[in-house]
Amino acid sequence: MFHPIQAWLARLLQPVKVWLFRAFYRFSNARAGRTHASGGPTTNLQIPVPGTSIKARLYSNALGANKPLIVFFHGGGWVIGDLETHDPFCQALCAATGCSVIAVDYRLAPEHTFPAALDDCLAAIGWAADHVTELGANNSRLLLAGDSAGGNLATCACLEVDPACREKIVGQVLIYPATDHYSAGFASYVEKATGQTLTTAIIRWFWDSYLGDLPAQAPAAQRAFPMRSTKTASLPPTLLVTAENDPLRDEGKAYAIKLQEQGVAVSYHHFANAEHGFACSEGPHADFHGFIQQLNAWLAGLEYHIEESQT
Repeated sequence: MFHPIQAWLARLLQPVKVWLFRAFYRFSNARAGRTHASGGPTTNLQIPVPGTSIKARLYSNALGANKPLIVFFHGGGWVIGDLETHDPFCQALCAATGCSVIAVDYRLAPEHTFPAALDDCLAAIGWAADHVTELGANNSRLLLAGDSAGGNLATCACLEVDPACREKIVGQVLIYPATDHYSAGFASYVEKATGQTLTTAIIRWFWDSYLGDLPAQAPAAQRAFPMRSTKTASLPPTLLVTAENDPLRDEGKAYAIKLQEQGVAVSYHHFANAEHGFACSEGPHADFHGFIQQLNAWLAGLEYHIEESQT
């Protein structure tokens, strides 16, 4: 437990810590992803959300007419990510899948604590559903996707969208997602506490920054933890990937098992030599290409299912 002076210093230095983490994350992702960039057409947008508006970026692919529009939520622990940190990955995602992609720049903690980010994502999905015919070439369906905290937001939002919007969502892609609070006691929080870029201590800081003064046990906080949801049977077909060297490893696997037990069509893949961030923050190495291959294979099966259901 912090001494009062230590707690006061921690609060005083919090803005500096946040700024440094954001600057480093943007720099490292830009450096790793510089060979990702496809140079395809992009359009910056503003999406209205209650009381304000948020930024978004559309990556258009002319080949996407028979594919869903990917609505992507970036990772970064609800604290340090933005459109720029994931711009190289979104360019690569658009080029590799043939899908048009819209990346959503939800409000960040600690300036905007929970549920601001989740509410922004819900509003963005509703807006995308209403404007889908204007958002690049697509088949008027939505595919929700996100990495880490973004994977958390994608599936939490999918659990809460209204029925009309849910009908347009054909799948979700969850890349090493956060699915429960660090107090849940998953073994990987101990086994993989250190030794890689994302540590248990950083995840604890992310969750504490995101929830603010709201205790993880509070009824209002349960929306943030999809593992605790009683509505997971309502979720669409899901591609979920985990990395071995990741404190989030076990909760991602547990979520995949829960969805399967609830009757959701799940394609689960574990990358045995990878660490958290391999898909979106490390550049186009072998594991990244393996993920893209799995994504395209899953997407082809999803598209076939969509075509079958429409005949």
